[in-house]
Amino acid sequence: MEGLDLNKSFWKGKSVFLTGHTGFKGSWLSLWLSSLGAKVTGYSLEPPTNPSLFVIASVQSAIEKSVIADIRDLARLQDAMRAAKPDIVIHMAAQPLVRDSYKIPVDTYSINVMGTVHILEAIRTDGPNVKAFVNVTTDKVYENKEWSWGYRENETLGGYDPYSNSKACSELVTSAYRNSFFHPEKIKEHGVAIATARAGNVIGGGDFALDRLIPDIIRSIMENKKLSIRNPNSIRPWQHVLEPLSGYMELAEGLYNHDTKFIDGWNFGPNEGDAKSVLSIVEILNQKISENGKEKKSPLHFPGFEIDKGPHPHEANYLKLDISKARSILGWSPRWNLDTALGKIIEWTESYLNKEKIDSVCIRQIGEYMSASGQ
Repeated sequence: MEGLDLNKSFWKGKSVFLTGHTGFKGSWLSLWLSSLGAKVTGYSLEPPTNPSLFVIASVQSAIEKSVIADIRDLARLQDAMRAAKPDIVIHMAAQPLVRDSYKIPVDTYSINVMGTVHILEAIRTDGPNVKAFVNVTTDKVYENKEWSWGYRENETLGGYDPYSNSKACSELVTSAYRNSFFHPEKIKEHGVAIATARAGNVIGGGDFALDRLIPDIIRSIMENKKLSIRNPNSIRPWQHVLEPLSGYMELAEGLYNHDTKFIDGWNFGPNEGDAKSVLSIVEILNQKISENGKEKKSPLHFPGFEIDKGPHPHEANYLKLDISKARSILGWSPRWNLDTALGKIIEWTESYLNKEKIDSVCIRQIGEYMSASGQ
């Protein structure tokens, strides 16, 4: 398979149906695919935050069509699928926050489970041109045993909280549809290759979600308020948002070409050394912001932090992914280490505060990422 640097020839002219395009990851992927010449139809609710990357980066202007609708509305989804006539479908629409899943468990399950049923049903009934489907889930689909090594794709699925569990259910739904309607052995008959993608904790410029570490840090900087952090010793597989997006794109290309070895579940995470504690991330960002302030009079100033010792819903303490399968079979590997990723977030935030043209900033960082070599 060609490297991403050359993939413009593959994506140019491809019709891509992307759910969740108004979200943080969806906005980055919409800009990236459009820059490669793909015709993107987005299907999602209104942007989940204000401000949002979707609005400030003018994503709607970059893509072919933006459909604002609910993934739980099957009839509307089928209509949009028929109109788009997609070659490739990437499903990212979700209720994506662990803490919110404790507050709205019914919505979490209906969006994450039935949303998956609906997108697969729309492909089955109204997507005759679809050749590849990538369902984006999460690293949290695994039954977390708090062990020190990374989870592999054949580990037991589980999920302690409603978010994690609903995403494990989404994996099972995908498997059932694949076995029942899109079996790899009959791909010449139905023509659809299906896979799931499990990514670690994504970070990057333009994430304004509540109760996520990097956005919380950026808000504390912008509002000059001390940061409150919970679970300071929890270890997560942090990675820049462009890392898993590149994996989804490589995976979609392999599926489109109907190479059956790609019809499976895939982990996309950082190198093992970049699985760090929450406290480590705060300290590294603080140091980088301080250094920038001295060197180039950065507008950023970190006001410090405190540990929130109050009661909190359960979240995993230790979680890492094994990405050897993606390395060896898909040929994918991380391009930016954690230090680089955090530096890019600072650059993006400075650009935002300086009122630069954000879509240009995003495209520039995408270009920098594509030029980097794998690690």
